[in-house]
Amino acid sequence: MTGARVRATAGDPAADRPPHRRAARMAVPPGLVVALIGAVLLIVLSPTGDPAAVPTGPVPADQAWAGARRAETPGPMPDGPAYRPGYFLTLDTSVGTAPTPDGRQLRLVSRATDGTGRELRRLPITSSPQFDGFVAADGRLAWAESTVGSAGQARVRLWTADLARGDPPRELTADTGAVAFFNADHDMVIADGRLHWVAVAPGDEPATEIRSVALTGGPVAVRRERGAWALDRWPWLVSVTAGVEPVRLRNLTTGVLITVKSAPTEQLSCGGTWCRVSTVSGAGPVNIDLMRPDGSDRRPVVNGVGVVSVTDVALLDRFEVYAVGAADASLTAGQHLMAYDLKTRRTVDIVPDAGVVQARAGVLWWSTGRDEATVWHAVDLRTIG
Repeated sequence: MTGARVRATAGDPAADRPPHRRAARMAVPPGLVVALIGAVLLIVLSPTGDPAAVPTGPVPADQAWAGARRAETPGPMPDGPAYRPGYFLTLDTSVGTAPTPDGRQLRLVSRATDGTGRELRRLPITSSPQFDGFVAADGRLAWAESTVGSAGQARVRLWTADLARGDPPRELTADTGAVAFFNADHDMVIADGRLHWVAVAPGDEPATEIRSVALTGGPVAVRRERGAWALDRWPWLVSVTAGVEPVRLRNLTTGVLITVKSAPTEQLSCGGTWCRVSTVSGAGPVNIDLMRPDGSDRRPVVNGVGVVSVTDVALLDRFEVYAVGAADASLTAGQHLMAYDLKTRRTVDIVPDAGVVQARAGVLWWSTGRDEATVWHAVDLRTIG
C-alpha cells in the first residue's frame, strides 16, 4: 500500500464554533519523505492596529511563566545514540526515536526524564523508517510507521500500545491509503473509540479519504470528501490550500461549511480560534498578524524579523511561537525562541539558542547544545496562569 505525507495544522472542539486552521500547501513527495511545503516566511511586523495589543518588550520566560511546569531530558540515550522526542505523554515521559548503537536499526522508545523507559518498536535503517502521527488518549498511544521496500515501494502501518498497562504494541492496520500528515497536532485523532486520519484519494480530481479504525482493530471505514482536506479537532476538517486561496472548514457531523475570508494580498494559516495572517507584497511578506476568523481582534505579533517555529497557530488558542535569527526555525540551531501570549498581550523570551522546536498536546519542547551535550527542554503550556 502506498502512502504519502505532507504538512498542515490544528482546531477547536465546539460543535458549531469550528476550528479555523492554517492552510497548508499539499504535495505527495516520493518515499514518504515528510516535507514542509513552500518557503519559510520571514516575519516583519509593524506595530499597527490597537496600541493596547502591541507588546512593549519581551519578558523573560522565567518571569512570565514562573509557575509553569518544566522538565529536561538528556539528548543521548544511556547506550550512546542521540534521542529525539516526538510526543510527550506527560511532562516527565516522552516517546521518541533513537538508533541502535550499531546504527543498523531505528528504535521507538518510551523514555522518562530519570532515564528509565522501554523499547516499543525497532525497524531496519535500510528501510528508511519514520514514526509519525503520535496521539494518545486514556493511557493509549497510537502512531504511524512508514518504511520503503527494496524495490522502492512505500508502506504505512498504524500501531497502538496501552502504555498504562504495559502491554506490548500491536498493529491496528496496514490499510492506510495514501496517508497525508502535516506535522501538526491533529495528524491523527482518537475519537469515539476510533483512530482517524486522512489520505489522498485516488483519481484525477482532488479528493480526500477520511479513514478510521477501531482501537481494538478491525476493518477500516472510509468516507470520501471532494477537495484537499486535513484533520482538525474532531469532527472538523480544514482545507489544504495554496497561495491566497480562502481557507474552508467543514464539520463532518453537521455538514456545516465555513469560509475564512482574507484580502487578496494576504495568506492565511488558521488554528483554533485564531488565524496567522501574512500580508505579502512584490518583495515578499511585509507583516504577519493574528486575528479572529471573522477578521476581528487583529494583533501584530513580532516587532522585528523572525520565522514561525511550529506548524500549529496559537497553541492552546493562546501562544504563537516563533524564532528570530534563523533562516529555518524547524531545522537550524541557534534560534532565539520567542512566543506571543494572546492572553497577556506580551512577548515572551524563551531561550536564545534553541535548536529543534516542536509542540504537541499542550507541551512545547526544544533542544539546546550539540551531540553529547544536547538537552531537550519541555514546558507544559497548560500550567501557565
